[in-house]
Amino acid sequence: MVVVKAKPGESMDRLIQRFRKRIIQSGVLLEYRERERHKTQAEKRKENKYRVAHLREIQKKYPKDQ
Repeated sequence: MVVVKAKPGESMDRLIQRFRKRIIQSGVLLEYRERERHKTQAEKRKENKYRVAHLREIQKKYPKDQ
């Protein structure tokens, strides 16, 4: 659970901005989106396959030996 307390003199816009940043950093938003809809095993495998392919492309473009 993410809790953000207002600092003295802080505007509501700044408070909301800090809250949104903490939500994203904590992974709550990502987890919510993943649980929003049930995924079949085939969909999970397909996503994982594309994720691995994407990571391989990144490693080809930016090798660690530079």
